[in-house]
Amino acid sequence: MSGSFEKSEYCEEAEGTAVTKVVVCGALGKMGSTVVRLISKAQDMRIAAGVEAPNHPNLGEDLGEVLGLGRLAVALTEDLSAVVGKCDCLLEFSNPQATIEHLKIAQKSPKPYIVGTTGFREEHRQGFEKYARDAPLLVSPNMSVGVNLLFKLAPLVATTLGDSYDIEIVEAHHRMKADAPSGTAKRLGELIAEALGTNLDLAGVYGRKGFTGERSKEEIGIHSLRGGDITGDHTVLYAGPGERVELTHRADSRDAFAYGTIRAIGFVVKAKPGLYDMMDALGLK
Repeated sequence: MSGSFEKSEYCEEAEGTAVTKVVVCGALGKMGSTVVRLISKAQDMRIAAGVEAPNHPNLGEDLGEVLGLGRLAVALTEDLSAVVGKCDCLLEFSNPQATIEHLKIAQKSPKPYIVGTTGFREEHRQGFEKYARDAPLLVSPNMSVGVNLLFKLAPLVATTLGDSYDIEIVEAHHRMKADAPSGTAKRLGELIAEALGTNLDLAGVYGRKGFTGERSKEEIGIHSLRGGDITGDHTVLYAGPGERVELTHRADSRDAFAYGTIRAIGFVVKAKPGLYDMMDALGLK
């Protein structure tokens, strides 16, 4: 659970142990709260502040007490600019609009930044690239180690099987998830399309209805299921002549993503300015 790493300019010494101070944006959300819980137990990290949306009913309260962790002496605030100077690393698990605004605020005092928010549009990448000129910025739709291994394997399987296999991606999430397809499913599609010499804008087909005609060889189907409290399931199906190959990742709890985030912190606080993803952090590239 600990994210051990060498001492850097971003760390302070506390009782002989390098401690990284972390600000979590979206601290009371599903992912944010899980990460706060794990960091609160780590010896080499601590929560410096939690950031939530304006008018949130718990603003001003102790973050640990709100989450049932006991008092952490960490205030929950809506003002990132007031706490960004107190941290060594920023974590973002809010929404696309809030994330872009937070990046603009943090740009004035750039720190290592990890963005786990999904649902961005292509134009948002300009904001990422601007920030990454001054500090390391890791953007990933999924922090799970297993999912990032899936990112590595899915394009390899696609190119090995060849164009006689049809590729379909199916993802399932809880009923409260706002964006579809999931950022993870979209990233799988992008990686597979790139490996096959195309792009997802041309090849992607999102669900089917009515008389669609024969499936083309080039298309990559992506289908989204929503229901209950499903943490996150992703399957890549390769259907060929006389056989099917399936790669599946199922998350049983958000701890899988949070443990990956701890590893990402250890990577990003040592990294040079630049734009990274979780595969960089795991050495999978």
